[in-house]
Amino acid sequence: MKTKRLGNSDLEVSAIGLGCMVMPGFYAPGEEAESIATIHHAAEIGINFLDTSDAYGMGKNEELVARAVAGRRDDYVIATKFGNIRLPDGKLGANGRPEYVTQACEASLRRLRIDVIDLYYQHRVDLTVPIEDTVGAMSRLIEQGKVRCLGLSEAAPDTVKRAHATYPISALQTEYSLWTRDAESDVLPLCAELGVTYVAYSPLGRGIFSGAITGPNSLAEGDRRREHPRFQEANLQANLKLVEPVRELAAAKGCSPAQIALAWVLSRGEHVVPIPGTRHADHLQSNAGALDIILGLEELAFLDEAISPGAASGTRYPAGGMKMLHL
Repeated sequence: MKTKRLGNSDLEVSAIGLGCMVMPGFYAPGEEAESIATIHHAAEIGINFLDTSDAYGMGKNEELVARAVAGRRDDYVIATKFGNIRLPDGKLGANGRPEYVTQACEASLRRLRIDVIDLYYQHRVDLTVPIEDTVGAMSRLIEQGKVRCLGLSEAAPDTVKRAHATYPISALQTEYSLWTRDAESDVLPLCAELGVTYVAYSPLGRGIFSGAITGPNSLAEGDRRREHPRFQEANLQANLKLVEPVRELAAAKGCSPAQIALAWVLSRGEHVVPIPGTRHADHLQSNAGALDIILGLEELAFLDEAISPGAASGTRYPAGGMKMLHL
């Protein structure tokens, strides 16, 4: 397994990580045993980079990860997040207050049953708190030995610069895939300039480029993607057409559409690490195979022309979620 240094830290992460959000309780029900087996299989094939958050299942995802890594902590680089909260009225909010940073970290450490978090992200930026104050509190967690390095999620370039000037940021995470290319104009080049690892979540377009979604009925009742505009019927029919050129290229190269989509993300720069989510070991194995897929200049140009920036129909989150991005 190829590895990459995580920003300016001394941590080495696998060139593809494992997003744990899709494990039981978020998109759809699933067998916990299968998810734990998948996390174990990740270590067996050299994937050591696990991504979770205190917001996934209200902490239950962290608890699942804890059960999976018990007795084999050294096999993994564990990333978790704080600050993406539900307000009393049910709307989405963010909390970056310094005292909350400390409380959230202590709670995540307890749920994960570990002594130190390898990479600690602010999940969503809190505009009511200067980023310098939030990152300052996060840096004190490093001084206390509770965290190894810091990250931000869905932060705008100016926020990243201010945060990085306060304390070196090792990773920036935003959504990035063939149908979500917002980061290309500013965030990707900024990360390269600052020496920050860019962590691409939902690199398979929340499953659209896996090839398994053929229409609204592909999503189970209760699947949260049903709430996302891109997966609602009129938009979905248009968006499924974006998968066709990926299928075409996959057939020509003798691989899966998912591997093509991941290989495209990997081609965006040496500082890019995608973290596709899955709870199935066979999907994980296939995702890892994307590292062996080399896309030539003509193939990259074919994909860029077929799925240009802004080609997707619908926003990537419902209205409330969109307000929390790029702050």
